[in-house]
Amino acid sequence: MRILLVLLDKEFRQIIRNAFIPRLVLIFPLIIMLIMPWVATMDVRHINVAVVDQDHSAASQRLVQKIQASDYFTLIQLSEHYDESLARLEAGDVDVIVEIPDRFEKSLLGGSPERIRITANGVNAMKGGLGAQYIVQTILGTFAELQSDRGGDLSSDLFVVENRYNPTLEYRHYMIPALMIMLLILLCGFLPALNLVGEKETGTIEQINATPVGRFIFTLAKLIPYWLIGFLVLSIAMLLAWLVYGLAPVGSLGAIYLAATLFVLSMSGLGITIANGSSTMQQVMFVMFFFIMIFVLMSGLITPIASMPDWAQFITCFLPPRYFIAIMQAVYLKGTTIAELCPNYLALTAFAFVLNLLAALTYRKQI
Repeated sequence: MRILLVLLDKEFRQIIRNAFIPRLVLIFPLIIMLIMPWVATMDVRHINVAVVDQDHSAASQRLVQKIQASDYFTLIQLSEHYDESLARLEAGDVDVIVEIPDRFEKSLLGGSPERIRITANGVNAMKGGLGAQYIVQTILGTFAELQSDRGGDLSSDLFVVENRYNPTLEYRHYMIPALMIMLLILLCGFLPALNLVGEKETGTIEQINATPVGRFIFTLAKLIPYWLIGFLVLSIAMLLAWLVYGLAPVGSLGAIYLAATLFVLSMSGLGITIANGSSTMQQVMFVMFFFIMIFVLMSGLITPIASMPDWAQFITCFLPPRYFIAIMQAVYLKGTTIAELCPNYLALTAFAFVLNLLAALTYRKQI
């Protein structure tokens, strides 16, 4: 323990004396949280749709066929009970529910149509919002064909749209938890790797190699300061999200920090592992940027995983950010509990154990 405290004192002194890192810890989350939520955008396909058909008419059947034929939709469920579809929406399996009321076709032909109820999952504001809009356009096109036979017009009061978990469909509310994840990747994965390789380039690591310090103690001393920095930055980001955007976690803060603990362990272990195999700053930066690009593009941060081909979805199962993103969005916007997200927590635990064990085993005292 005494050796660990001495090494931690060394690490903190280096961080404090560094002219860049203390400023980065404060300025980086400010820039990311205040600018990126306003400029990030995306398009989506393969929107999962559940149709609740209580009418069983030719009109409702034609609508179902239109949804099945569209490249934008994937028909997940066709049932008569709204509660069944709502349960699947709450579980994240469905993005949009279309409820066709009983006697809808007769009311449509009578000139006083019943309303079609559209329920969108607002956790992913862009996907839910676009999904509801695409559904409205599909329904309008379908029933315009039916109405044209008798020369009538569709009522402008035909739809009732409900967005769950994110009623205003603010895309920023979807992106903000994801941006917090990017902060942790960069600060808790990138900085430990650069710190370790920096000591290799300056030669100071040779002095550590000449001491009886074990590989586990040395690795732990390298990681702990950046774990603390990660939690500090996460807290600052959540505070900014509340003050600037009025977005506070619906779920438990404990669920967020537990997931953050496991994710920070995973990312710092990955960074140290890469640094152990690199001898220069250029090498570690290129390798880390490679992983960061993979994380950004394939973990569901920018592109929905459901929109990817099957082989790409399989690869995402081996990416730690995939599970942390799912936890953050579910806890932040839906208030999901740890028990409900247990598979994601277990996956992060496995990644944390394997990557940190790999970081310790790949460290060599002979440089």
